[in-house]
Amino acid sequence: MEITSLEQNAAFMFLNLTYAVVSLFVSVISLVIIDKFVFRSIDFIAEIKKGNLAVAVFQSTILLFVGFVVSSAMS
Repeated sequence: MEITSLEQNAAFMFLNLTYAVVSLFVSVISLVIIDKFVFRSIDFIAEIKKGNLAVAVFQSTILLFVGFVVSSAMS
């Protein structure tokens, strides 16, 4: 039986969606681990609620970095 282009595209979309979900899960777990073990004395959530944008930028940079590492490891 021949695989059609639509079936191939659906399979690739499912595979990419799976990679994205796994990458997101690993990234968030990594961010929580970094928050709890590396930066013990800083409460990032409280700082963000106070309006400290530097902490928000720092957290998002860590999340992006972990996402890049995870995505390069998965491909």
